[in-house]
Amino acid sequence: MRGIDEETGEYLSPSRSQNRREALDILELCTKLVSMSKTQLEKLPVPDEILTAVYDAQRIKSHIAHKRQLAFLAKLMRREDDEAVDRLRDALDEDGEAARVQTAALHRAEQWRERLLDEGDEAMTEFLSAFPQADRQELRQLVRNATEERKRNKPPRAFRELFRHIRELLMPEDNASDSDIDEGIEYGEADGDEA
Repeated sequence: MRGIDEETGEYLSPSRSQNRREALDILELCTKLVSMSKTQLEKLPVPDEILTAVYDAQRIKSHIAHKRQLAFLAKLMRREDDEAVDRLRDALDEDGEAARVQTAALHRAEQWRERLLDEGDEAMTEFLSAFPQADRQELRQLVRNATEERKRNKPPRAFRELFRHIRELLMPEDNASDSDIDEGIEYGEADGDEA
């Protein structure tokens, strides 16, 4: 029995229905975690104890044992503080703040790449003043190679390398693998009208 505060008339604790909704919400979150790949999980702010339980659940093939492991994982997740669970939800949410920040940084990297290729020395000077830690020689070499690729209509290897280099300067704390992040619009498609 929950009990009612005699002075205010409000309930002292959440209802059983509310507790059940929250538990089912955590179970759904755990199911989503178990369905993710190892590289996706490594990018999320998941505590080690929960990550181990997720990997265990991924290995289990028996339906009943898998269900039992999911229940155990949900139990571990409910023990975590609300802030950790909210950070995890935000990282999973495609419309969340973390996703918006990363998308904005990727767009900035793509804009810098286009400016460096189109505007030349003026953009290079501005970029190097904004990012003094950048390797000037490597950046100039990547821009030269990407420009040559464009002229010769070759595969965009240096074009992609330039994007990665700029992205690392914009997001140094991001250690996501290169294959998991969109590398922008291919210049062959974007410049097809001009050729």
